Amino acid sequence: MDVYVEEEVGAPPIPSLDGGWRVAPIEPGADGVAVVHDWMNRPHVAGPWDQAWPYERWAAEIARQAAGRHSRPCLAYRDGEPVAYLELYRVLRDRLAPLYPYRPHDLGVHIAIGDERDLGHGVGRRLLRAVAVGLLAADERCTRVVAEPDVRNEPSVRAFTAAGFVRAGEVTMPHKTAALMVYPRAQEDLPQW
Repeated sequence: MDVYVEEEVGAPPIPSLDGGWRVAPIEPGADGVAVVHDWMNRPHVAGPWDQAWPYERWAAEIARQAAGRHSRPCLAYRDGEPVAYLELYRVLRDRLAPLYPYRPHDLGVHIAIGDERDLGHGVGRRLLRAVAVGLLAADERCTRVVAEPDVRNEPSVRAFTAAGFVRAGEVTMPHKTAALMVYPRAQEDLPQW
């Protein structure tokens, strides 16, 4: 990646969403850190994320992300209530970058639904679609939103697919084999490799 191009690409935008959804960045030291810590230590999140860390480590992680241009830690709200933790990231600054032919403005999303009762009811699908559409609207140079759920996490892969993401292939990461899920602005924006 050309250093000049990397420098001109800003931090991930915070998308505006429709359908009763709202995304807000988590500020270091704010109540959102406690929410994320709680959710990450729940069994349905702790397994796939493998980040059942103490509060202090999550506080440091949120502060680190908030200070950089790689990833933005956020909470997603539905009708005013927190529903999910999101990490919105720039692929060009992520370990995913060397694993597929990314474009400089590609955006990525990690998602954790906080309450187990929200699983299996389309909450993730609706949120993922709203986030993808919102990210594409927030950065007109972005032509695709990507995600990389573990291939063994079939419910997550199904939720991304139901949200309109296309399974473009598999990528091998140090800790998992991931399904590369892509929400393209147009069909021709799907990665070819």
